Amino acid sequence: MSDKPERDTEQVQILNIISEAIFEKKGLDVKLLDLRGITTIADYFVICSGESDMQVKAIADNIDKRLTEEGVKIWKQEGFKALSWVLIDLSDIVVHIFRNESRQFYNLERLWGDAPVEELTDPLK
Repeated sequence: MSDKPERDTEQVQILNIISEAIFEKKGLDVKLLDLRGITTIADYFVICSGESDMQVKAIADNIDKRLTEEGVKIWKQEGFKALSWVLIDLSDIVVHIFRNESRQFYNLERLWGDAPVEELTDPLK
């Protein structure tokens, strides 16, 4: 039996919207880190990569658009000027969209190595 509580239904819906938005714009290497019980900064990190500034921006814009359409409040967004690492903060879920080089440099998966990691796959494949 898992030590982790079941995922909140609303969080699951939001995570699905985020995942779909990422895959619609061909985001790469999409991971979900479950931070519950490890830190209070968020319950989940969603991490993905884009191959160019344009793709990183397209992924971030699509997530913003899809969440806004669903009435989900985005608390903060950062990184739209440099586009090497865009962060979308929903309070309990934080999305990190990286250029490949920045993702390797910051290596959040290693930094949060205690967190269970789930690889997300394109639901349309």
